Amino acid sequence: MPVRLLAHALMIAACLFSGILALATPSYAQLTLRVGPGSQFQPMPIAVADFAGEGDLGQRVSGIITGNLQRSGYFAPLDKSRFPERPSFDAMPRFDAWKMAGAQALVTGRVTRDSSGRLKAEFRLWDVASGQQLTGQQYVTDPNFWRRVGHIISDAVYTKITGVGGFFDTRIVFVDESGPKENRRKRLAIMDQDGANMRFLTQGDTLVVTPRYSPATQDITYMSQVEGQQPRVQVINLETGSRQVVGNFPDMTSSPRFSPDGQRIAMSLQQGGNANIFLMDLGSRSTTRVTSTAAIDTSPSFSPDGREIVFESDRGGQQQIYAMNADGSNQRRISFGDGSYSQPAWSPRGDYIAFTKRRAGGFSIGIMKPDGSGERILTEGFHNESPTWAPNGQYIMFFRDPGGQAGGKLYMVDITGRVELPVATPSFASDPTWSPLLSETR
Repeated sequence: MPVRLLAHALMIAACLFSGILALATPSYAQLTLRVGPGSQFQPMPIAVADFAGEGDLGQRVSGIITGNLQRSGYFAPLDKSRFPERPSFDAMPRFDAWKMAGAQALVTGRVTRDSSGRLKAEFRLWDVASGQQLTGQQYVTDPNFWRRVGHIISDAVYTKITGVGGFFDTRIVFVDESGPKENRRKRLAIMDQDGANMRFLTQGDTLVVTPRYSPATQDITYMSQVEGQQPRVQVINLETGSRQVVGNFPDMTSSPRFSPDGQRIAMSLQQGGNANIFLMDLGSRSTTRVTSTAAIDTSPSFSPDGREIVFESDRGGQQQIYAMNADGSNQRRISFGDGSYSQPAWSPRGDYIAFTKRRAGGFSIGIMKPDGSGERILTEGFHNESPTWAPNGQYIMFFRDPGGQAGGKLYMVDITGRVELPVATPSFASDPTWSPLLSETR
């Protein structure tokens, strides 16, 4: 159990998560950056001062925060050479000097150990123009969690200024690819969203594709195939390492995706020359067929409330996106643009559906509203596929293959289409899936 802290005059709320205790200070001012679709924002200049205390650990934590905010595309951290002072955590910053340096916001902090040896990290976010504190918190945790503390502070700063939920305290599961393109070794790998702490979940002795993170638990479902056998949907628990095959179907199963509560999996089951969508209850292992066509229905994705499913089907002659109630009723086509549509993924916020679109020899990543209206292309290229949402519904990660022998790499783009950048992986990568916030999983 985490060590409890005594609240003092500045601390008004407490929350407990994943071994980290946070105590929050009141907020006074309102410095905002609007980053919705159609926004013409400029990245906000922000200064993240080196955190004091505990050797170089404070500097490492502040480095995590700086890197996260810069990578979001919404902030422009000032270079330390422009800092007018090394602010003390317990004193008011020299706001006029920080304003002259070009900062609109300032983050200060301190990292120490309490009497039990646990790590205590504190931060304050300041509005430079008004000279007021926007928010501040302190966290007490095991010293091994120092990187997560940096991510959680990043989320608090990001959310306070943008009004959008955080996404830094997350992980990415993806397919790591090595070797020549004609004989790639594919392994499931997991890493923090900033590329740290990567490890392999499979050893490359089976073919693995389409991993999908549970929105509610630390479970991953994916398709696995042993040479000479039918592909099977599997589930791996990241905390225990336990693995299980989902169902014992005589034909190929593919494209698994969890329901929002993590209790069901929607998947595609091939039967002869066609495929249909089935739901499986993970507790009882009972299955329910929800589409029944002579076409190929695949890539199901639940709405955040679990009441609807979006999927792709070629029932009209080419791949298009369809939606239906979770019981299979009210099936209707929602994509009507030029080209073919595939790999739909419903945003965690429920406001958009991401998709892959193929037309004129290229592949695009785009979004549309759940009724198919408001289609917008976010990025285009030779080969872009496999969109997956950040838990805040503000960013989409995908993989891009430039063609030739090079192999794919991961990228992320925000829903405005103005922020696009590569995601660091040690080698070629494909099929990313984004975790929920780690503090919100069970």
